[in-house]
Amino acid sequence: MHQRTTPPTTPTVTTGRSETARKALLAASALGVVAALMAPVRAGAAPAPASPTAATPLAANGQLSVCGLRLCNASGQAVALNGMSTHGTQWYAQCVTDGSLDALAQDWRSDVLRVSTYVQEGGYETDPAGFTARAQKYVDAAHARGMYAVIDWHMLTPGDPNANLDRAKTFFRAMAKKYRNHPGVLYEIANEPSGVSWSAIKSYAEQIIPVIRAEDPDAVVLVGTRAWSSFGVSEGSNESEVVNNPVRASNIMYTFHFYAASHREAYLNTLDRASDRLPVFVTEFGTQNYAGEGANDFAMSQRYLDLMKRKKISWTNWNYSDDHRSGAVFKTGTCNGTNWTGTGVLKEAGVWIRDRIRQ
Repeated sequence: MHQRTTPPTTPTVTTGRSETARKALLAASALGVVAALMAPVRAGAAPAPASPTAATPLAANGQLSVCGLRLCNASGQAVALNGMSTHGTQWYAQCVTDGSLDALAQDWRSDVLRVSTYVQEGGYETDPAGFTARAQKYVDAAHARGMYAVIDWHMLTPGDPNANLDRAKTFFRAMAKKYRNHPGVLYEIANEPSGVSWSAIKSYAEQIIPVIRAEDPDAVVLVGTRAWSSFGVSEGSNESEVVNNPVRASNIMYTFHFYAASHREAYLNTLDRASDRLPVFVTEFGTQNYAGEGANDFAMSQRYLDLMKRKKISWTNWNYSDDHRSGAVFKTGTCNGTNWTGTGVLKEAGVWIRDRIRQ
């Protein structure tokens, strides 16, 4: 649905869970000192100072769960998280720093950071331990700033998630073991399946979810859908295949991705219909074409955002980097500097999406 696998052309760069531990982490988040309770965060994404002026999203909402068709907080109230996705961390680690994450949490007022660990394209398969540690560093840093973290297994090519089944089991076992007592994680187990049947994706999900549940029984799991997480639309199908054959697991949501300049009425209508029957989380979208390039279509993007706001559908935008494409929010070269706040460092799409997150 959208191709982002080429290297950058810019400069290189509460069942089963300890209730006591979970409450302690929530209390720490409210004070801005989650990092003191977690493994040290290495240079590049250290925890923010303990000086919040208001309750953070994590402290205010606590453990999330799926209630009916909605994402709900610890009090059972429907919530919608709004935030950003990192680029692939093998390319744009320099864009995920103390300063950039402070800006995302405090200036942008983001609820959530999606941490995108590519599997191929120079990612996880080249250094499993290193990329696991990097993902944990960024998740820890999001938590330290009171944001939720989506742990994104960014499988893209090959499009069949089963091709990386063993790697996925290893990665998610490690991540779920680390965050089993933390209320601030959601697990996105397959970014964009493509060229593969829904039944094969469902089979993959039903093998990965138990691996996560064995360590972290309470966290929400996000399941990718067919045809680049379009509920099958990009390959001539629709949401009915999921509605009629859902994943056999509880506390899950299904993902939908769109790029507004390419994905028009059929996609918008699919999101509307699917969210009437299934719990949906839009873990990736852009205001440009399917490659995250070209002119922004803010009018179509706003139609999507209006729908998601009305139906309390959570979303994260692609992407929080200074990639040369129009879909990266920062102007090229920003990640080599130290200024992250305000609109002066942002591309047109960055200005627009920052404003929507702050609303």
